[in-house]
Amino acid sequence: MCALIQVGLPGPVRGEVRKCVPTGEDAEGPFYKPGAPEVLSTGSGITVSGDVISYPGCRPLPGARIEWWHADRSGRYVDSLRGMQKTGTKGSYAFTTSPPGVYPGRPPHIHFKVSVPGHKPLTTQLYLRGGEKAIRFEMVVEAE
Repeated sequence: MCALIQVGLPGPVRGEVRKCVPTGEDAEGPFYKPGAPEVLSTGSGITVSGDVISYPGCRPLPGARIEWWHADRSGRYVDSLRGMQKTGTKGSYAFTTSPPGVYPGRPPHIHFKVSVPGHKPLTTQLYLRGGEKAIRFEMVVEAE
């Protein structure tokens, strides 16, 4: 299954090959906490993976720092659903987590914050339909 929002996926722009579209910014929200632990999992039930890619140039970014956080099934943000990891040599990341909860006025979503030297920081969200077991989410960050 795919995410509802597909912004930031690398692909051709205006017929040119190997151009990327920067991922759109989205709200950090009031529940971000710096210092998430470096982990491969914050639960089970859904696997999120992808690449962090530089714009322009469409090249993978090894060593990018990715943080994620989301609400639990009852709609509360808890520390156990916060995590961080760095992308590997090919700019890839992957983690497992529990399906995010829903709270009034918001669809299920996972918050992301990406930072990598020489690039603008990115804060965005991945919106889910519900029921996904695996999602690929590419994030394209702009060079400074």
